[in-house]
Amino acid sequence: MRPDDWHLTHDLDAFLDRAGDFLASRPALHSVPLTVTDALRRRGPHVFGEEDPVFGTLETGGEVGAVFLRTPPYWINLTPLTEEQADALAARLASAGHRLPGVFAESGTATAFAEAWQRHTGVEASRQRSQRLYRLGKLTPPEPVPDGAARIATAADRTQLARWYDEFCESIGEPGLQDSGAWADSRISHGGAAFWETPDGTPVSLASAAPEVAGQVRVSTVYTPSQLRGRGYAGAVTTEVSRAARAAGAAEVLLFTDLANPTSNGLYQRIGYRPVADFAVYGFEE
Repeated sequence: MRPDDWHLTHDLDAFLDRAGDFLASRPALHSVPLTVTDALRRRGPHVFGEEDPVFGTLETGGEVGAVFLRTPPYWINLTPLTEEQADALAARLASAGHRLPGVFAESGTATAFAEAWQRHTGVEASRQRSQRLYRLGKLTPPEPVPDGAARIATAADRTQLARWYDEFCESIGEPGLQDSGAWADSRISHGGAAFWETPDGTPVSLASAAPEVAGQVRVSTVYTPSQLRGRGYAGAVTTEVSRAARAAGAAEVLLFTDLANPTSNGLYQRIGYRPVADFAVYGFEE
């Protein structure tokens, strides 16, 4: 395999023309590239940063077998690769002068690419986070359900959503992941954020979901302020967002967890989520 077997482009439409069917063929494992490309198509090429995104496809016999995408300044995201494919991609990007902050992918792929990147660039790679992808099986509401009810966030909630999104990013060590106001607007636009409210109407927890793409919906940004945790609010609002996604016709409802957080992993399994695959984030440092 040669590095030039990887075809690179900045053109989202051209990339999806080549890779769209491949991405849709495994919607769970390809959830991140599906939702990121959908966001780029809906909200424009610079929704995640000022630099143009870059995409790549690896084809064999006219069939796409792997892809990557990167929305600077964030990590490169890869579909599952063999060690040979990962090495060819690292060589291709390094020779073209790309500088990467890290990689996010299925664990074996992330490790193979991180090692290849270190070989081709001399840049040190270190594992920063281990995550697990879950798929919803039988939805089982938590018991007891806390007092209150779920409510879909509206335009009147924009300030609250943006503030809690910033607090969520800070809590996971990724401040400024994207503009919080733009994130709030995107979730409001498709009814993709919900609060759990106490009986007096006070929001106490948040969960959101990206729009459906290729039959999958990914739940994310589950956040409860620290002083309100341990009361069942996160489980209750995640259950309602998951229920809504399935009721709207999603074939697969997914979410990622940080494996360093046993509380969230236990919670999601109790309400019906089952492991699909483990993923990893490696950071690259000059």
